[in-house]
Amino acid sequence: AVSLDLGKTWQWLGADAVQGASFRYQVPPTASEVRFSMNIPYFESDLRAFLRRHSGNPSLEARVLAQSGKGRPIEQLRLGRLDGRAPHRVLLTARHHACESLASYSLEGILETILGVSDDGRWLRENVEFLVVPFMDKDGVEDGDQGKNRRPHDHNRDYNGESIHASVRALRKLVPTWAGGRLDFALDMHCPYIRGEGNETILFVGGPSEAIWSEVERFSRLLESTRRGPLEYRRTDNLAYGVSWNRAESGRLKSFDTWASEQPGIRFASTIEIPYAEARGVPVTAESARALGTDLAHALRIYLQQGQ
Repeated sequence: AVSLDLGKTWQWLGADAVQGASFRYQVPPTASEVRFSMNIPYFESDLRAFLRRHSGNPSLEARVLAQSGKGRPIEQLRLGRLDGRAPHRVLLTARHHACESLASYSLEGILETILGVSDDGRWLRENVEFLVVPFMDKDGVEDGDQGKNRRPHDHNRDYNGESIHASVRALRKLVPTWAGGRLDFALDMHCPYIRGEGNETILFVGGPSEAIWSEVERFSRLLESTRRGPLEYRRTDNLAYGVSWNRAESGRLKSFDTWASEQPGIRFASTIEIPYAEARGVPVTAESARALGTDLAHALRIYLQQGQ
């Protein structure tokens, strides 16, 4: 991806510009600076711009979950009904792997819907309290460290025993008290491998619980049938537990979705994989990823309504 406006907007160069690990680009003669990225970035500055747009909204609170290893604030957001009496609790996280930035745009699409004027937004604000951690690996996001498989283990393999990462440690402590046994839905937002078969479709990843997988499939049917955005989703693309790389391994460290599936009262706990650049032939951009977030929020409203 390339930016000519100091990173404010980004465009894909396209497959024709790439050959192997190299790419070609003709710099416009009027350009004073050109930035390149393997994906479309989303930094703290992007989150701050979102928060400024919604400054003063009574359905949004921005707090600090913890301090990162390098002393950066790790944001936590509370959205929706914030009086403590919401019948539903929903937990959303992103950037356990810092490089997976397109997921942040879809997360922002969910947040925009919650705070917006649509029927979905109004219902969600009246019935749901959301806890959101946009950057689980805050230092990786800001430093440009891709983060996945970082030694001794990355943020998404830090959910058993004593957590070594501040954000995971703080989240594990906060959620049981915040949820109070009313956590219905937990979703961790990722991107898959950069390219290759199975990595250019939107999919949910299953865990070992058959009951929770049944709920993931139910939500998936709603998303598939109500999707309005440009990024196509098919339930048959989901990756069930025991299929392909989604298998139990001896000594495997616990991930977010496995930990979330153990929380009292939980019905849905999963990971969504949002491709970096192309989903079933459609470009994944900031705009199309946000539209997927809008579709996810719409399906979530129906899912929670049907479960009442």
